[in-house]
Parts: sequence; structure tokens; C-alpha cells
Amino acid sequence: MDDFVNASDGLDALADLLTELSVNAFDINLHLRHINLARSLPDMDAQVLVAQEMAASYLAVGEDVWLPLIHAKLSSANIEDPAGVLEVLELYARAENDYLSIPILQSHIEFLVDRHAYFAELEAPPEDLGDCFSTAWTHEAISEVVSKGTGHVTKSRYLWELQRDWELEMLEVASPTEKPQLIQHVEELHLARLQQPHAGHEDTYQSYSSFTTTYKQATEYELLLISASKLRSRAVKAYERRERSELSLTSLDAYMQYLASERKSKSPDIFVVSGLYERAIAESAGCRFSGEGSAEQTLRTLWLGYIDFLRGQEVDEGNLGLVIRRATRSVPGSGEVWARYIRYLERKAEADAEDAPTDGGESISDAYQRALSTNLFTRTDPRGPEFDPEQIIPLVLARAGAEKRAIEAGKMDENALSTLIKVVEDGIAMVRQASKTGDQRFRLEKFLSELYLSLADVPGAAIALWAATAAHYKSSWAVWVAYTDVLVRTDQHDAARSTFQDVSTKNLDYPEAIWDAWLSFEHAHGSLTSLEDALVRIDRARTQVEARRMKEAQKAYEAAQQAIQQQVTSTAVSSVAANANQEGIPVDGMDVDVPTTSVHSQGKRKASEEPEADGNISKKVRMESPKAPLKRDRENCTVFVADLPSGTSEERLKTLFKDCGEIREIKFTYMPETLVATVEFATRESIPAALTKDKKRIDGTEVAVHLAWRSTLYVTNFPEKMDDTAVRDLFGQYGLIFDVRWPSKKFKATRRFCYVQFTLPASAEKALELHGRELEPERTLSVYISNPERKKERTDADANEREVYVAGLSKFTNKEDLQGVFSTYGPIKDIRLAEDKKGHSKGFAFIEFENEADARAALSANNYDLKNRRIAVTLADTRVRAKNRDGWAESGLGRHAEARNRSVRIRNLPSDTQEGLLHQALEKYATEAGKLLLRPEPIIFNGISLKISEEALSGIPRPQGTSVPVSTGGLFVPRTAASRPRAGLGRARKPGTSTAKLQSGADNSVQELEKLGGKGQDDFRKMLG
Repeated sequence: MDDFVNASDGLDALADLLTELSVNAFDINLHLRHINLARSLPDMDAQVLVAQEMAASYLAVGEDVWLPLIHAKLSSANIEDPAGVLEVLELYARAENDYLSIPILQSHIEFLVDRHAYFAELEAPPEDLGDCFSTAWTHEAISEVVSKGTGHVTKSRYLWELQRDWELEMLEVASPTEKPQLIQHVEELHLARLQQPHAGHEDTYQSYSSFTTTYKQATEYELLLISASKLRSRAVKAYERRERSELSLTSLDAYMQYLASERKSKSPDIFVVSGLYERAIAESAGCRFSGEGSAEQTLRTLWLGYIDFLRGQEVDEGNLGLVIRRATRSVPGSGEVWARYIRYLERKAEADAEDAPTDGGESISDAYQRALSTNLFTRTDPRGPEFDPEQIIPLVLARAGAEKRAIEAGKMDENALSTLIKVVEDGIAMVRQASKTGDQRFRLEKFLSELYLSLADVPGAAIALWAATAAHYKSSWAVWVAYTDVLVRTDQHDAARSTFQDVSTKNLDYPEAIWDAWLSFEHAHGSLTSLEDALVRIDRARTQVEARRMKEAQKAYEAAQQAIQQQVTSTAVSSVAANANQEGIPVDGMDVDVPTTSVHSQGKRKASEEPEADGNISKKVRMESPKAPLKRDRENCTVFVADLPSGTSEERLKTLFKDCGEIREIKFTYMPETLVATVEFATRESIPAALTKDKKRIDGTEVAVHLAWRSTLYVTNFPEKMDDTAVRDLFGQYGLIFDVRWPSKKFKATRRFCYVQFTLPASAEKALELHGRELEPERTLSVYISNPERKKERTDADANEREVYVAGLSKFTNKEDLQGVFSTYGPIKDIRLAEDKKGHSKGFAFIEFENEADARAALSANNYDLKNRRIAVTLADTRVRAKNRDGWAESGLGRHAEARNRSVRIRNLPSDTQEGLLHQALEKYATEAGKLLLRPEPIIFNGISLKISEEALSGIPRPQGTSVPVSTGGLFVPRTAASRPRAGLGRARKPGTSTAKLQSGADNSVQELEKLGGKGQDDFRKMLG
């Protein structure tokens, strides 16, 4: 019965969804819901295919949709009949037009090969096929399919190998008269492939060698291979330069970085970049189909970048048109893509010197109407979600601009001007319906105003337009400036002065601009009396505005503090404490936002919270010391400035915040399609005044200003394998990430936390839902709003007190053995056992406890017999490993020599390099200094090639008392003849042992012999080479 009810509900939901799709057929999310709902219902396989076909008929879809449709067609169609075969070919053509897919292209080649073999065996091929599936036609068809995937430098080999194998089969069965031509064709096929960058170029070269051996004269073999080797050298080098980037393509961010590096070249490789765009677009489309919210914007960005790249490279207009049409099908809600399509049609019309329609019958007006018919630009339901005006405006301007230029060129009829005005007026209405904020730059209004003033010569219409616009955007300074500007241009000076007087006291977003415009007007067109009257009125208005701003800023600051406190209070304190204890992090030391009071739902007080009432305190009472003032209160002293116009300078921001207080630092960051900045003040008292700059204008663009700390998260307890890219992928779904800050690992290699800062506080609040998510078994992620009030100095200098170093282990010791021995002393957080390539112990390990006291208790395990070996246990020192009692490393080279051997000098680092990010980047290439130095390929970090060299000897200070050999002759002298006991085996460290005396005596002996020309062990090693 329950199954029947669920099925009935599912069918009702399906019917409602189909109704929605009939209205919004170009909404990708509705199609995804349709497909997923059909899959969830029993016995609805046919409906799944219907849902997939419906999605493919309106939108570009990937192989997840096309392959099932192709397989269904192959099963249902009669592929022995010409009609059925042509239907399958048409379906392949549609699928390949959407996104690059190697599996679809492979399937297409296999179908061509199979049908060619079938029809070749028939005595008389069907007449309806014509030349289809003849050997010559199949040659061309397979070549065309292979060319579609050639740009995929890592997987195109699968297509080419299918083509080569079929061509060789045809060569083997060819008649003697046909063979010479086919041999030449296959040879050209190999040579063309050798000149393309691709993975498996060695296999291609071997294939050519085998072909030459079989079908060419033996005397030609060597010369042909030498020629081919020279021919392929450039392509081989081109792929090898990119191989590391190819192997790192595991995320959309990796694609974007790869594309950025390729496009920075003075002469980008069109073959490589085009193929990379195709792959990135297909990957992004797959992410969108799987429900990733940010993938839609990435997909739009990629299409725009692809189109602009091809346009900049001056590729054939026909090929460019194919790409743009594909983009309109992939992202039909992108006004920028439609605008590029309309401009393409305009160029085509000019090139053909004909009026529309052009390019297959579609005119500019037809393309414009097709864009509007998607219902992705017109908001019909005021209660529904808002639309983005930034997608509507480019579309309308592209259509209007094309029409205006045609009118000015005399190519349009007498009704064209009224049609143009109607297009712009409708566009203005669409923008205002789409969003409450509308267009704060009034681009369509300015375009229409110029039409009225110049082309139509109806200044009254321009004045009426700005009067209506000012009534709609009452608080915008820009609209009032534009309104008064039109009044001045049409010699309506009295009306302009009256407007200035009226608006000067209004609550505008940037009244200073209207005051400046008023003064400029009076200087140019007013009298002394009117000028002085304006100065008096402006001074009075300025006093009122400043008082109002200070009051509003104080209220906003207090409201922000209260809101963040309420948000934090809603988080369970017990969850915070549990996660903190799980990672061994003291709750009071975390740089997160947690309540300051401890209230438990059961009312039971924990013993550690307050002393016992009777005064007989059996445990040490924890006293809360007063908080020391923060040396640099970044979070409380920093505001975030977004939506900056490109090219904004530091001086421009200083001018904006000049009356707020002393500025400590300004940092600009270029984000995708926007510029943002952080402004850090010297004191937090400057913040209320700085917040009043929200919605102010810089070069005519409204900027957003808010507190930086409200959009920052403290993230910890994530898997050790997670790096910067993984964190950005995880949190990027909640909004645009401004920065991810990682800690230094100078004192603690296992530090695992970071700060994620969004551009908007709302994004940080959404991301709090990740708190408690289990990314690995028994490891839950901790995510908190970063609270600057709880910040303390984080050096991790005491982290070593919780870690012990265990030496003298048997090669057969494993982690379970160490867990069994040391867990008796307290909870263990982590065990790091050094292992060789065979998985055997190298003889030492590091064990980190949850608590410092447990680590100290574990020192009693010193001399413990584990697997017939007595182990040594000491507190770990991560800065100097494996020291013996004489202060030298066990290798005998000396502490500073050991440090030098483990060090490299890195140059060309960006000025804002994070040590944590550099650590992650270098770990991907090598974990040892020697391997980094031996790398032939450059290491790219943040788009910059790093220069890595050996650490200079002069940069390492020598230990005192050690002299430098000054002669090349004489005897080799050991550093000391004193015996060295192993590290702490059965011994306790005691200060002032006789070892120091022995060392001192040995040093004196060494110095005396060096004066006579003696050499040390380092010289001996150099001699051995």
C-alpha cells in the first residue's frame, strides 16, 4: 500500500513538473528534477528516456544524457535499413554538437566501421544511402569524427587508434591498384598525428615505424624515421611542457589555472587552447548536471573566454559562429553570450552587404526574440526569485546598438527608429521588473536619452525619461546628476537649479556628488547670489548628513555585533567542546566564535568550570588571566570593499576613507569579473565611520563596504590530504571565496586548520552547515565564525610537549604495536611511523598525545622491550631531529650541515606568498631537497616559475669552537675519539656530563692539527666524491 501511495505521489509530482517545464522549458534545474524523478519511480524507464530527450531538445547536455539516448536508438532503430541508419547518424551529430565527449566519438567511429562492413558485404547497397558508407565516404566521415576530439591531448589517442586500425584493415584487403594511394594516405595520417601534441606520442612513432617496415622499401626506412623524428620533436616538447598541468586536471580551478597560463603566452597555441576550452566546458557542464550551484557561472565564464579568445585570434567567422551558437544552447540565460551572437550576426550582415536575414535565415531580431523566448530574461512573477540585470542589459544593448548603427547607415526603413525606441523601453522595463535594485549605472536609460537628444531630436522625451527614472530610483545620486545634466543641456537652467535645491537635502546614497554637480552648474551658469545660496544650502545639508551617518553607522555596528552573538549562541557548546577535544585543541584557545558562558541543558556543572563550594579544593583551580591587548587586531580593524571598478588605485581608496582614521594596509585582489580590497585601520574606532562608505561611488560605480571578520570562517579537523584546492572546492559552493589562509608548519608539521574568507557574510553563514559533516570515518569537520575577541597568539611552540619521539624500533614494528604500548598512558591523537619502500619500520616514530601530561608520563616507556629491542623515548623536537648528546646529528656531518643538506633556496616567490601554500605546492613535486634540485622542469607556483638552488654554505652559521680547514695537506683527523652512547637508551639526560670535556679536548686537538695543515672528515668525503 505504501508503495502505491509513493508511486501515486511521484506521478502527481511528475505531472506538476511537466506543467512547470511547459512554461520554463530552458530551466536546467527543472530538467534535472524531471530526469531524477523519473529514475526514482518504478517501471519508468521509458519516462527517463522521455525526460532525457526533452532536456536534449532544449539545452546542450553531456554524455550522461546522450549515451543512453544513443544506445536506446541503436536498440530500437533498424540499422540495416537506410532510414534507421540516417536517424542514428543524425543523433550522433546532435550529441557531438553540444560538448566534447570522447566516449560519444568512440561510439560514433565504431558505428561507422560496423555499418561500413555490413553494407560492403551486400551485393547491391541500398539506393537510399547514396554514397553513405562507401569506403571513400567512410574515410571522410571517420576523419571528421576524429578531428572533433583531436584537441583532447590526453585521450584523443583512443580515436586516432581506431581510425588507424580501420585504415590498415582497408589497406590489407585493397587491390594492387588501390594500395599505393592507400599507403600514401596512411603515411600522411601518421605524419599529421606526429605533429600534434598528444599523450602516447611514442606509441604513434612506433606505429609509424611498423608501418614503414611493412609498406616501405628497406633502403628508405632509416631516412624516413629520421625525418619523422625531426617532424615530431616540436609536438613532443609541447606536450612534455604541459604534461604536469594535464595530470593535475582534477577540478574546475585546475582548468582555469591551466587556461590562464596558456593564454598568458605572447603567441598562444590555438590548437591546445581551443581543445582545453572544450574540455573545461564539458567538465563544467557535467558539474552543473550533477547539481553543483557554482558550475553555471563557471560555464558562462568559460564560454565567454572561449569566444573572446577565438575572436582575438581572428579565426574563421564561420567556425566562430558555430562556437557561439553552441554557447547559446549551453547557457541560454547568459545575456553576454547572446550579445556576442548578435554582434556576430551584425558582422555577417556587413560582410555579405545584405540586409537580414543572414546566416542560415536568422536575423538579429529573430535571434533577439529567440533569446527572450527562453523566459530567462523576463520576470513575470513578482514573488518569484529576482533575475540578474547584468544578463538583460548586454542583450538589449547589443540589439539596440545594431539597429542604431543600421539606421545611421541608412539601411533601415522609416519605422526602424520607433522600433528601436520600443526595444530599449521594453528593456528598461525588464530590468526594473527583474530586480529591485535595477541598474545603478542606468546604461539603457543613457542610451535611450541619447537617442531622444540626437537621433530623434525630441529633448522633451529625454527630460521626461530622466524625470521618471529619478522618481523610480529616488535615493540614487547618479540618476539626479543625469537628470540635471539633461536639463542643463536643453537650457532648462531654472528647472535644473530648482531640482538641485530640492534634492540637496534628500537622503541620497552619495550626496557629495550632487553637491559637486550643483556647484559646477552655478559656476558655469549662475550668478553670485545663486552661487552663495548654493554654498549655504550645501553646508547645511552636509552637517545633517554627517550627523545621520554617524548615528546609522553606530547602529549598524551594534546590530552586527548582536547578530553574530545570536548566531554563535545557537551553536551547541557541547559540540564545540567535543570537536575541540577530539583534535586536542583547548576550547578556550580556539580562534572561533563560541559563547562565553557555560550553560548545560541538564543543569549539571562540570568539575573544571568552577571551584568547589566548601573551599577544600582537591584539584588545581584554573584561573582566567586578563586578556592582553591584541598587537594587531586585523578582524576588528578591517573592512571589506567589494564591487570596485577596474583600475581603482590605492590612493583612490585612501581618499574614500580619509576621514575615518589612520589606514594601516590596503590589499587589492582581482576576483573573477570583479575587483575587491581589504582596508585595515590602525584602531577599531575607525570602523563605524568606515561603514558609512557603504554604497558610495568610486568613478561612478557603487561599492559595498562591510566588516571583514563577519565573512571569515575558522575550519579545522579536516582530512590531512585536503589542500587549498580541495578546501576551495568544498566551500566555493556557498559563495565567492576571497582568500584561504593556511598556518605555517614551522613548529608543527601536522597543523590542520585554515581560515576561509568569503566576499559576503551571508556566504559564510551558509557554509556553517558544513560543521559536523563527516569527511572521513570518525572525523567530523569543525567550522566556526572566526571571533577576533578570542584570538590569542598561535605559535604552536608548546605542541611538541604533547609529542614523543621513539627510537630503536624493530623493522617489524607496526602502528598497532605502538598503539598497544603507549595508549596505556593516555589518549593518542596520531602515530607517525617512518617506513621504507617495503613498508618496514625505519626504526623511529612520533606519537602525539591529546594531553601534555600523558606525553610526559609516556617517557617512562624508555628502555621498554618491544619485539626484542629496547626502545628510547624522549620528547619530540620537530626543529632538530635525531640529535645525540654531543650536539651533532647522527650522520656525522654536523647539525648545520644536515640542515643545509635538507634546505634549498627559493627565489622569485610572490610577495604575498603563504608559507602553508608553498609547503603544499612543493610536496606535490618532492619531499626531499635533493629531488627538488634535480628536477629538470621548472616548478610553477601561482603562475610564477620558481628558481631553486642549493643553500649557500655562507648562509649557515658554524657552531662556535669549530674551525675551518685552511690547508689541503696533512692527515685526516676525526672530530672526536670519544665513544657516543646511543640516544637515551637506558640513560637519563644530565647536564654537565664529561662528554662536553671530551668534546672540548677533541676540538682543541683538531684545531692544533688544522694549524699544521690537517683535514677534517668533510674534506675526506669530498675527496671520495
